Amino acid sequence: MAPPGTATATANATASPDPECVALAEIELCGELMIAAATADGERLSPDRIDEVLRVGAERGPRGR
Repeated sequence: MAPPGTATATANATASPDPECVALAEIELCGELMIAAATADGERLSPDRIDEVLRVGAERGPRGR
C-alpha cells in the first residue's frame, strides 16, 4: 500500500484544486482500495476498512464526522 498522505490533491481557501492533482489523487486512492481488496481475508472490504484505507475522518476537526 502507498504510504499515508500520498494523495496529492490539496486546495487552499482562495484557489480551486488543479484538476490534474485531483485526478492523480483519485487514481492513488483507487489503487489503495484495490490493494486492500486483493489482500483482504474475506470476499469484501468492510465499510470500516474502506474508511481506513481512504483515511476518512483523518483530517477532521474535534467534532468528527
